[in-house]
Amino acid sequence: MIVIDIDKAKAITKDRLRAERAPLLAALDVQFQRALESGADTSAIVAEKNRLRDITKLADAATTLDELRAITVES
Repeated sequence: MIVIDIDKAKAITKDRLRAERAPLLAALDVQFQRALESGADTSAIVAEKNRLRDITKLADAATTLDELRAITVES
């Protein structure tokens, strides 16, 4: 019988999400800097960066493997 360690699965999912969000956060950093330089509103960029930072918290709330698989960095 195969036994799934949900805590280990959560850790793996968090690592996957961190890897997926890294280039997105880098691109948002560039957008944020350009917005600051031009005096544009940065609130949408900040909100998206916060959403990406908080995405790993969704893994903590998951209780099944299907829930963990469903978590993606795409909005």
